Amino acid sequence: MERPGPFALRGLAALVLGLLTAVAALPGPAASASPVRSAPRAAAAAADSYWTPERMRAAAPAAGDGRRAGGGRASDVPPSHPFDGLPQVGTFFWTDGNNTGRFCGGTVVRSPHRDLAVSAAHCLRSPDPKKHLSFVPQYHDGRKPHGVFPVEDIYIDERYYDLGTDGGARWDYTVVRLGERADGTAVQRAVGGFGLAIRPGYDHEDVRLIGYPGNSDATYPKPLDCRSSTHRYTSTDPRAPGDFLEIACAGYVGGTSGGPFLVRGGSGYELIGVIGGYHTGGDTPDISYSSYFTGDLLALYLHAVAGDPPAEPDER
Repeated sequence: MERPGPFALRGLAALVLGLLTAVAALPGPAASASPVRSAPRAAAAAADSYWTPERMRAAAPAAGDGRRAGGGRASDVPPSHPFDGLPQVGTFFWTDGNNTGRFCGGTVVRSPHRDLAVSAAHCLRSPDPKKHLSFVPQYHDGRKPHGVFPVEDIYIDERYYDLGTDGGARWDYTVVRLGERADGTAVQRAVGGFGLAIRPGYDHEDVRLIGYPGNSDATYPKPLDCRSSTHRYTSTDPRAPGDFLEIACAGYVGGTSGGPFLVRGGSGYELIGVIGGYHTGGDTPDISYSSYFTGDLLALYLHAVAGDPPAEPDER
């Protein structure tokens, strides 16, 4: 039997996500029903209490995200600028096995249960305990304007676990299921969500790139915002094979992993990538990468919607 071509697959993915988005927009009980929750509201309240402004400011980038050194900006690279962020884009915070606070960026995407976000797999791949793992939408300046949402499940492609950050670079994305805020509000109800674009193409003229730099960088105490174009980059590193989105934007130092590549769609912004993939997002502050969003990411999304058990690192 003949396999469907890339345009047919892209159309099928768009249809599936379109149907799920339509369900998510319904006001009735079907839209608000959720899988059985493992984290009670008490856990959300505890996470909110734990992540004080001082602890959030002191957090360091996720382990393995220190690949971007500072330096002067090339004249032909679009500049970035600090801003107060978007409600749908925020930061994952957790405490690792050494009691060091860590962080990585993430973006809320539309889903039937209004509880999903997308980030980079390399941020959350480590089997470290990840105590107090939570999501803070629109985090900036030590503030949590929309509250704190505890993480319930992390969906990462098993090939990424098996092959690691280089060999599995093409699968450097994760879908994260979030618990409700302490008052019982789901994250998408609190801040909205963006569409998730599967097989969006590589060439885009106007892409918005948002990233959270390390808080030790006093030059940029807020998230960074930049507009630029993307194109296809085929890896020349045999240890990290694959095709990736590439974008030129200045100043995306360590900590910016997981930040979104956003394009305007018919119903607002759509997420077409997250900082990661090739060399966990890039070797310099001026060039960033993303794994290409394929049906493999859609599969993770559907598992998360269904509340299926995610793959675990110890299954490698």
